[in-house]
Amino acid sequence: MKRLKEIPLVTTIREKCRVCYTCVRECPAKAIRIADGQAEVITERCIGCGNCVRVCSQGAKQVTKSIDKVRSLLATGAKVAACLAPSFPAEFTEIPWRRLMGMIRKLGFAHVHEVAFGADLVAAEYRELLEGEEKKSYIATSCPAIVAYVERYHPEMVDHLAPIVSPMVAEARVLREIYGRDVKVVFVGPCVAKKGEASSIHLPDEINAAITFRELREMIEMEDWQAADVEDSDFDGPLAGLGALFSISRGLLQAAGIQEDLLAGQVVTAEGRRGFVDAINEFQAGHLDARLLEVLCCNGCIMGAGMSVSDPLFFRRSRVSQFVRECHKQRDLAVWEADMKRFAHVDLTRAYSASDQRIPVPFEEEIAHILARMDKTTPQDELNCGACGYDTCRMHAEAIFKGLAEGEMCLPNTIEKLKETVSELAVSNDQLASAQEALMQSEKLASMGQLAAGIAHEVNNPLGVVLMYAHLLLDDQKKNTVMAEDLTMIVQQADRCKKIVAGLLDFARQNKVVLKDADLVELITATLRALPAPAGVTVDVQHAAEKQSTRLDSDQIVQVLTNLVTNAYAAMSDGGTLTIATGGDEDDVTIGVGDSGCGIAPENRKRIFDPFFTTKQIGMGTGLGLAVTYGIVKMHRGDIRVESNTDPEAGPTGTTFTITLPRGESNTE
Repeated sequence: MKRLKEIPLVTTIREKCRVCYTCVRECPAKAIRIADGQAEVITERCIGCGNCVRVCSQGAKQVTKSIDKVRSLLATGAKVAACLAPSFPAEFTEIPWRRLMGMIRKLGFAHVHEVAFGADLVAAEYRELLEGEEKKSYIATSCPAIVAYVERYHPEMVDHLAPIVSPMVAEARVLREIYGRDVKVVFVGPCVAKKGEASSIHLPDEINAAITFRELREMIEMEDWQAADVEDSDFDGPLAGLGALFSISRGLLQAAGIQEDLLAGQVVTAEGRRGFVDAINEFQAGHLDARLLEVLCCNGCIMGAGMSVSDPLFFRRSRVSQFVRECHKQRDLAVWEADMKRFAHVDLTRAYSASDQRIPVPFEEEIAHILARMDKTTPQDELNCGACGYDTCRMHAEAIFKGLAEGEMCLPNTIEKLKETVSELAVSNDQLASAQEALMQSEKLASMGQLAAGIAHEVNNPLGVVLMYAHLLLDDQKKNTVMAEDLTMIVQQADRCKKIVAGLLDFARQNKVVLKDADLVELITATLRALPAPAGVTVDVQHAAEKQSTRLDSDQIVQVLTNLVTNAYAAMSDGGTLTIATGGDEDDVTIGVGDSGCGIAPENRKRIFDPFFTTKQIGMGTGLGLAVTYGIVKMHRGDIRVESNTDPEAGPTGTTFTITLPRGESNTE
């Protein structure tokens, strides 16, 4: 159905849209495009059913309003007639219907008419159509959303649309017979699609404006008068008969006196989002031999998206039925029959035109490629859960191809990717924490190094003088004298200070790493030869290969091994096993130095690389060995990790240091 103006019937309020895909799921025309995380209604594909408006829990879908247009018509001073849809009793349950007529007149409408009389005329037209000699099958056209759907998505079936206007248009043509061509007609009803029908090129100047019941309420609420101040009124004639049932499912059939005979199969009815789509598909496929397919997009017009009430279906049906019964008791049947004859000559025909909005279905290879992007490579991967708004994964893939959907709409796939991302973030977080810890350690070592360098150089010279004179005095004293013992103590403590100063200098010295080809097996053998095991300690050496060639600074790595082996011996005062193992791959080489000693207490493990931190007795260590070791490993762009256990119940006690050093020429700086 083409429109005179490309004005969308439904739009999205972006800030309210939560992209839950409910509107996608409920749109029978698939006129919702998901782009950049927003649900957008495609105007040229929209049939105006209003399902998206009805199901959106966030109120993100809004119907284009026509209130300003109606007010402009009323302001011109021209005669404006309001045509009220038969479903109004289901909307205005709190207002007596005669009071409502008075309120509509008080808004400025010169006339208030029942669309239901136009429905009576249309029902008679359908009865004549089916009683005619031509055996052609038709699709009823009372619902404008159905007409729009056929024109857009089944254009080859346009010829099967019944060439009969809707009750709204029929009533408008009757009013122009009564009041002349200058009368302005405003339709008031529950249907969003009526706005599109009113602007169809096949119905020029039939309806000047169409508003919903919700908009009529807004117009009334804008006034400064109350319902109690309004006089009751009645509809202007001609008054309706059974056409007032049109808003209820199968109301057309009852008004036309057509029986839905299941045995004869003359008429088939369907309603609702899924029902009407399936019925039209089967009608096109030739599975239905019915003369008339009477389909409604909603479960009757009483469930239209332009209504503001939330009452259940059967309550609304009962309200309409009660109104029809009340009116039939009061109205004169003879007058109605006279009016039907009076306006029997009114032309109720209309034309239609195809507006094909179908998008070609992609090839199987394209579908498979799109599904593979969503990790659906086998039929078992296609869950068809409907979370994306499409019934099957293949329909979702087709929508992606057509530019209507995004791959991220697949909830199971998104959840799986989210899990992978969380896992990757956890690894990155651990790496970042490790890097942060290494950076803090490096900053700590750098600060201590600067301090140590200054102190060591200043202390070294006077310390040498103390040692020299202490030795001279010791040589002058006889052995075993009290003075000799005191001087010996001075010499020993001065020597200890000298070692500490030497350690400080080693720690503070900014040596460059001189990388040369070396064999770890030979370095470890030489180190162990220089550091024989104490009594009770056995040495277990495990090499992954006879030679472990790599590029490193041999002198510094020997110092690292010396520090670790010495600490391991010290940890096994009661005997044990020293284990040294080498391994690695094409990129890295690993060295493991482990002992079966007492282990390192958990509270001390984070401090073992701190300068001057030691668990040894006073005079037994400087606390610089592991700090120097850490610095050398980091200068080699390597890594050092420690694992330790002090609880015999948790397993064998002991400590293992694992060093990882890079191989290759890219690490020669």
